[in-house]
Amino acid sequence: MRIRALALAALLSGVAALPAGAGAKEAVDLILHDGQVLTVDAGFSTASAVAVRGGRIVATGAEDLLDRYSAAQVIDLNGRTLMPGFIDTHVHPIPIGPSDIEALQAHSIVELQAMVRKKAAELGPGKWITGYGWQEAALAEKRNLTRADLDAAAPDNPVLLVRAGAHSAAANSLAFKLAGVTRDTPDPKSGLIEHDASGEPSGIIRERQDIVEKFIPDPTWAQMKGPMIKTLKGFLELGITSFHDASGKIDDEPVGLGGKAPPADGTEIASGDMTFARARALYAEMGDQLPRVTMYISYPGAERLKAFPHHSGYGDDRVRLGAIGENLVDGGFTGPTAWLLVDYKGQPGFRGKGRYTDAELQDLVDNSNRLGWQLGLHCIGDAAIVQTINAYAHSLETIPDPAHAADDRRWFTDHFTIMPPDATMATMAKDHIWIAQQPNFLYNLENRYVATLDDWRLAHNNPIATPVHKFGIFMAFGSDNLPVGPLVGLYAAITRKGPSGMVHGPDEAVGRAEAIRAYTANGAYLSREEHDKGTLEPGKLADMIVLPFDPLTAPPETFLNGHVDMTFVGGKLVYSKS
Repeated sequence: MRIRALALAALLSGVAALPAGAGAKEAVDLILHDGQVLTVDAGFSTASAVAVRGGRIVATGAEDLLDRYSAAQVIDLNGRTLMPGFIDTHVHPIPIGPSDIEALQAHSIVELQAMVRKKAAELGPGKWITGYGWQEAALAEKRNLTRADLDAAAPDNPVLLVRAGAHSAAANSLAFKLAGVTRDTPDPKSGLIEHDASGEPSGIIRERQDIVEKFIPDPTWAQMKGPMIKTLKGFLELGITSFHDASGKIDDEPVGLGGKAPPADGTEIASGDMTFARARALYAEMGDQLPRVTMYISYPGAERLKAFPHHSGYGDDRVRLGAIGENLVDGGFTGPTAWLLVDYKGQPGFRGKGRYTDAELQDLVDNSNRLGWQLGLHCIGDAAIVQTINAYAHSLETIPDPAHAADDRRWFTDHFTIMPPDATMATMAKDHIWIAQQPNFLYNLENRYVATLDDWRLAHNNPIATPVHKFGIFMAFGSDNLPVGPLVGLYAAITRKGPSGMVHGPDEAVGRAEAIRAYTANGAYLSREEHDKGTLEPGKLADMIVLPFDPLTAPPETFLNGHVDMTFVGGKLVYSKS
């Protein structure tokens, strides 16, 4: 009788009667199902369906999720893999400006010359031609650009093309003339001007291309805002839902609150760069159409940093402040001027160059520490890592931080290419100093490592297994633009193969689940956002990607040739390959 009464009441009220014991489905915004869901939770558990509401995950589970939830948007994964979006812990957004060629796309010096000629015709004589991303290993000629190459393409335009990695650049004769660089110009501090057999500058400047760059007129933010948006949307195509911008600055903050005084000539502060202030304005305008960003802040000096009213962690889930970094303690192998404890192979007496005295570096670290900042300094060579860890350890052990426990400062070394002595590794473990690693360097810079490193350092370049498994050091992955795509980093981490197919140090490889965690959950932990993102668990942001292959079982080469089918930020589809 009770069931009949309920049915009659439902009929009279206009609501369809439900069978006994049944309840209405819970409404959500989005359901994805019929796939392999890698949650990357503590147990690396898998599911087949996910429900999303309000930008966050409501539930993960089996196909019976469809019986419990209803959604306006239901996506059948058709067996594809759903996993957390990648978090790149070190990337530089590099938009294409009005004077730039897309040097990254060139496959030969001849092709680069054609790009330069076309840009010279577009801009007219005397205008600067710039660009980023060439690398000799990707060029058919397998050699560096020279001054003569660029002179032949644009004799009437100054040209400066920065190599991938930004630790060296190639200039032409007119660019050198405007910068006052001659055969007699001494090497700038921490840099090197290469010379040809006749003693003339060859065109290559290592580390200090700023001696030429300072003569290039800066584009405005109005010119670069659109290209910046395009660049950031390009990250979404690669499955990057969050990134740490290693180029951040506070130069355009108000004077007296960390900003720089305006130039006397009235030019724009910070030119076309995406500063912290500009990032906040851009994301307020673009909403959820862009990947989330944590901004490193280049150390501005003690006084300006003290005047700035914020520190690491300030912001929201769209834009937040990260570490002081990536201020360079040494150079890099794209120079190459990384600072080693031993001579470069075949270069007696040359060990690269450091950027700071011990006292200068300690001052930077201590000032940042006292003001509550996380540290994330660039150190690539083992000598630079030793110097950085010594400075970190002294500061961590002598300056208390009331906001964070002694073992939870989350300071890290950026890059960590050449493994330092065991004593330094032990210090890192003791003081809980972490690593933001770029495993893709092994793949992209193989030729540089083979040319410059002894056998042991070659085998252990960009190490993963030893720091993590032997010493218990926490590690997260990123790319530093070499290249940006995370799939290349995953390939290198699990295979330790370069483009030649040679395996370098197989004992430094890690398993697929561990590599995926380092590119997702660990990146969130590095910025203290582990409760908000990095895994597909109820309550967390629905930042997700769809892969058309199984990253746990597919042949390794699939990572090199693979792509991302879909990218979601906060449950919103922001990229679809189809």
